[in-house]
Amino acid sequence: MQSWNRQSWKVLLLALLAVLVASCASTDEEEEGLPSGSRTEQAFYEAAQRQLRSSQWELAIKNLRALEDNFPFGNYAEQAQLELIYAYYRDYQNDAAISAADRFIRLHPQHRNVDYAYYMKGLASFTEGSGLFERFLPTDMTRRDPGSARESFAYFAQLMARYPESRYAPDAQKRMIHLRNLLARYEIHVANYYFKRGAYLASANRGRFVVENFQQTPAVPDALAVMVQSYHLLDMSQLENTSLEVLRTNYPDHPAFNKDGSFNYKYYAGAKGRSLAHRMTLGLFEKSDPRGFDSREIYNAEYRPENAPLPPEL
Repeated sequence: MQSWNRQSWKVLLLALLAVLVASCASTDEEEEGLPSGSRTEQAFYEAAQRQLRSSQWELAIKNLRALEDNFPFGNYAEQAQLELIYAYYRDYQNDAAISAADRFIRLHPQHRNVDYAYYMKGLASFTEGSGLFERFLPTDMTRRDPGSARESFAYFAQLMARYPESRYAPDAQKRMIHLRNLLARYEIHVANYYFKRGAYLASANRGRFVVENFQQTPAVPDALAVMVQSYHLLDMSQLENTSLEVLRTNYPDHPAFNKDGSFNYKYYAGAKGRSLAHRMTLGLFEKSDPRGFDSREIYNAEYRPENAPLPPEL
């Protein structure tokens, strides 16, 4: 009887352990969105598809990574790698999206959909540095650090050079134009900052940089106005007159012009235009600053980028 009891306890403990293991496995499968007792390649992939459609990015990432880890040479492995890039991007994990895209390019350099990986690198970098408030509230993106914009531009340029006939090329080209406009406007912000500090030569150099390197952007009129104002304050009349003539010929409706067509040198007087109280107190008791050269309301045609497309089907 005693022997039978010990055997019974062993059986009971084994049964409880089996139930516990099955319960844990079932719970994991439910959390992953997998059918109970099914951890096949197709089950992982179909669960990830459902989660992508319902914007469950973290679960989709988990299942796509599990699929690749468990079935690296399976039928869905390459597609999962592409969709992992997209899921990382939609989950705002931009660095992870770029790394996943680099990995896909390294593993499949001749893949027929490798252009999507190049495109997503540019897209992830395009939105890099956008915080929660910047995503949902109006923000002047031209005042952000230009590093990610330059990187994104380079990635899109790489796509255009390698795959000019790609289905993503038209959107990449639009984004490159948008990024170029952002970079040019950033230079104008820097020029306005130099005006506030009385660094007129530095301001003139920023304006000239925009004119020489960002032609046909909406920032060019302000760049010319910056040069006119800067050279005027530096008493460099020849350069001032040349810049003024180009501005008047090409952009006669710039707000720095008076009604009679003369240039308003008080439009943005910079440091010299502030009151003595402002200069002595560093603006502590007089907060208003000159608005700077900013004619975007006149010359800027706003481009709003579209959402990222889903990965192509293999």
